[in-house]
Amino acid sequence: MIKVAVFDTKPYDRSSLTEAGAARVDWVFMDARLSATSAGLAQGCRGACIFVNDCATAPVLEALGRLGLGILALRCAGHNQVDLPAADRLGLRVTRVPAYSPYSVSEHTLALLLALNRKIHRAHLRVMEHDFRLQGLLGWDLHGKVVGVVGTGRIGKLVAQAFGGFGCQVLATDPLPDPAWAQAHGVSYVAVNELLTRSDVITLHTPLTPETRHMIDAASLASMKDGAYLINTSRGALVDTAALVEALRRKKLGGVALDVYEEEEGVFFEDHSFDVLEDELARLLSFPNVLVTSHQAYFTQEALAEIGRMTVDNLCRFEAGSPAVEGTQLTRR
Repeated sequence: MIKVAVFDTKPYDRSSLTEAGAARVDWVFMDARLSATSAGLAQGCRGACIFVNDCATAPVLEALGRLGLGILALRCAGHNQVDLPAADRLGLRVTRVPAYSPYSVSEHTLALLLALNRKIHRAHLRVMEHDFRLQGLLGWDLHGKVVGVVGTGRIGKLVAQAFGGFGCQVLATDPLPDPAWAQAHGVSYVAVNELLTRSDVITLHTPLTPETRHMIDAASLASMKDGAYLINTSRGALVDTAALVEALRRKKLGGVALDVYEEEEGVFFEDHSFDVLEDELARLLSFPNVLVTSHQAYFTQEALAEIGRMTVDNLCRFEAGSPAVEGTQLTRR
């Protein structure tokens, strides 16, 4: 049985991982996020398990290596928080869960847009106060609109197909296009600049890399249609938040729905109901045409079960000296 330190855990993490790893993994659950100061909590463990807002820079990985850890298991798909060259240098196996449930994120993307467009969240608050007026709740039909999907991996493809089901014209952009899939589903691949200028709705489903960081900046926002909607359920830093706030202030955009935020570490997944938010998130939340959820797009029963299953499989394979599950290992060793 492999002993694993699990950082940044909530009750639902503990439940799903415990169920998946019964009699196979000795979990050491912690509230603390992984950082240079908390790495020592993994003393006596063979592996560590982390989430999206844990810090796995070179100094942190070196600290884990000195403790004798051999595997870092990410219970998420994104890995921009990990210094992979440093992990390779240290001989640390890094694994992830690349496809825990593309349906969870794609369905949440649709839910965000529908709620934002039809003002469902605002209507609910009114009705709870017995205010049944319709003023200010006017939306528009999705049917016939142009939707731009940035990134056509598993999630992006499902989103594109769902919008096609609404009768939308779907544009897509991706460094590695899939022409056969696009033809089968009536999707047109175009350059990113054309997608930005033509789309009524733009939804982001691309990994965060040095090339994609702030891909939605002041210039790209200016090129969008007046009144366009922007949806981001991928990675917060794809969007330059300061530029987004300015575009909202100028009423350039019709609406913005975010499940991720570039400065979400220490904010999302925590209770700040008695705190004063002092960064750009507070400004975003002040706009009536902005809807924010706190990185919950992945949060379904099916996704948590798959995250637990694949994470446990990779940990047990490492302990047995076997290769990681195909497509999940990020380092060479």
